[in-house]
Amino acid sequence: MNERIAGNNWEATDFGPLQSWPDELKMTINLCLGTTMPTAIYWGKDLRLLYNDAWAPIAGEKHPWALGRRAQEVWSDIWDVIQPQLHAVLETGIGFSVKDQMLPMSRGGRIQQTHWDYSFTPIHDADGAVVGIFNQGNETTARLSAERALRASEQRLEYALGATDTVGTWDWDVPNDRVFADARFAKLYGVDQARAAEGVSILEFFLGVHPEDLPQLRRAIEIAISTGTLFSQEYRLRHADGSVRWVIAEGRPVLTPNGTPLRFPGISFDITQRKNAETALRESEERFRAITNSIDQMIWSTKPNGFHDFYNSRWYEFTGVPYGSTDGEAWNDMFHPDDQERAWATWRHCLATGKPYHIEYRLRHHSGQYRWVLGRAQAVHDDNGTITRWFGSCTDIQEIVDAREVLAKSRGDLEREIADRTAKLMETEAQLRHAQKMEAIGHLTGGIAHDFNNMLAVILGAITMLERRAARGETDLTRYIEAAKDGANRAASLTHRLLAFSRRQSLEPVVLDANRLVQGMKDLLEHALGQAIDVEIRMQTGLWTIRADASQLENALLNLAVNGRDAMPDGGKLTIETANANISKEYATENAITAGQYVVLTVTDTGIGMDEDTVARAFDPFFTTKDVGEGSGLGLSQIFGFVRQSNGHVKIFSRLGSGTTVKIYLPRHHDQN
Repeated sequence: MNERIAGNNWEATDFGPLQSWPDELKMTINLCLGTTMPTAIYWGKDLRLLYNDAWAPIAGEKHPWALGRRAQEVWSDIWDVIQPQLHAVLETGIGFSVKDQMLPMSRGGRIQQTHWDYSFTPIHDADGAVVGIFNQGNETTARLSAERALRASEQRLEYALGATDTVGTWDWDVPNDRVFADARFAKLYGVDQARAAEGVSILEFFLGVHPEDLPQLRRAIEIAISTGTLFSQEYRLRHADGSVRWVIAEGRPVLTPNGTPLRFPGISFDITQRKNAETALRESEERFRAITNSIDQMIWSTKPNGFHDFYNSRWYEFTGVPYGSTDGEAWNDMFHPDDQERAWATWRHCLATGKPYHIEYRLRHHSGQYRWVLGRAQAVHDDNGTITRWFGSCTDIQEIVDAREVLAKSRGDLEREIADRTAKLMETEAQLRHAQKMEAIGHLTGGIAHDFNNMLAVILGAITMLERRAARGETDLTRYIEAAKDGANRAASLTHRLLAFSRRQSLEPVVLDANRLVQGMKDLLEHALGQAIDVEIRMQTGLWTIRADASQLENALLNLAVNGRDAMPDGGKLTIETANANISKEYATENAITAGQYVVLTVTDTGIGMDEDTVARAFDPFFTTKDVGEGSGLGLSQIFGFVRQSNGHVKIFSRLGSGTTVKIYLPRHHDQN
């Protein structure tokens, strides 16, 4: 800068020729150029800039352009900060200094926050007037950044240590035997926290160490401070309440060049939880080994890649191999040569897919023979589903395999015996079905013969009387003719009922309004049932139409009404209801009908009711609970035949003492027009 100033053409500037510079400026510029401190001069009312080599880096990319320039031009980026300071010195003649002043300087094309220590000192002429300003300064940006980073680091460390009571720090002044410790360290060792902060002898901290661990701790400390090596020791601390905590202390002493220990800083961690976990893990492993060695199965375990790293004692007892000799993949050599490829392929497939391992193979016994075993294994997964380990077992199944072979040899004989017994059983069932059929036919023919004999007796009796009267010449024969006709009609009615039961009678179905049909029967029902029976009819509005034989439906309702009357000898109430209903698929399947829409006609009496056995047989032909001569037993069977022939369904609900309800379901008729 001395050469630059000397070689510059100052005549064209406010400074004028170098030889004409005033003594005050020459003296100050000599002082500026002669110091190694960053120094600058702001001269004249425009505060034009002169500076030395140490100050040049402050100008940055403005150097050397800044030489002789006005301060406002050079420091346009920070002019609003330094302009008041400079002018105050010019006006008052009083110097100005500042520390860590933030200046937003333009560097590298962008504004950066910089910090500075600097001073402005007035330069006076012979008359005492301020003609310039002497400036010295240093940038403190790096120092402040480092201090801030250090404070932030210390703060983060303090936050981290303060988040737990399990970590404490110490600093041992070895020559003076003073241990300075934070509150956490003091608390761990049971030392008063205030005294620990001021520094106490290391012996006070030794008081909290378990007596069994103290000698080893002392030896480790002596070795560290004599060699300057890293100190790391685990030991127990006893608290006043009797509890014991495990800690690990780590540090490194600071020695002088001749090996004298000066300081010994370090940190202690409470590792009680880790120690407890290690103890629990060790006990768990001992229990695991005890359990696996107490069972008959061979137990093994592998890493996720299938590398075997554990076998229980049963494995070595069975195989007779040395301990550890089958770790890794050596276990495959224990299989029978014919089974190795199959077993290995199955195992690799399970490792790749995570599927359970299940296989039978021959394993070499310590006798030298191969025995069949059952191998099983299951993968253990972590929370993410990743396989962490495989646990497996081998079970000796040689006796089972032998039994299977014996069973296989006798299987043919057993199958032949089963076939013979099945044939005999089918023959017996056929004979039983034939006997049941003959019994049913016997019941049916017996009932028909009995009824027909009664009716033929009436007809034959009437004809006999006609013959006798006619022989005597009598002409009053009408009542005998009527009796014969009545007997014949009864026989025809019986035949009609049999046809209805067998669903072979001819029906004349028409579209019906069941409400209208029931309403039309009310007078007939009241007359037929008598005054002791109260008849009530309930009809649903909007009832669907049906397609059925009107006379057969009337006869069915009348038959049910008469049955209800007979079940109410002391009088009662008979109710006939109509309703729309939907038959579900489940109900239709159970009762062998078609699911869908039906019209339901319900006849309910308040009579004596029936037990379960009677309800179960109610539709059987010729079954009746009435006395001989009071009923043929074909009434309900005729209703059953008519309803089934009409593609409907009939159901009885009854209980002794609670009356009887009979529901007739007839399919809804859908108008096709």
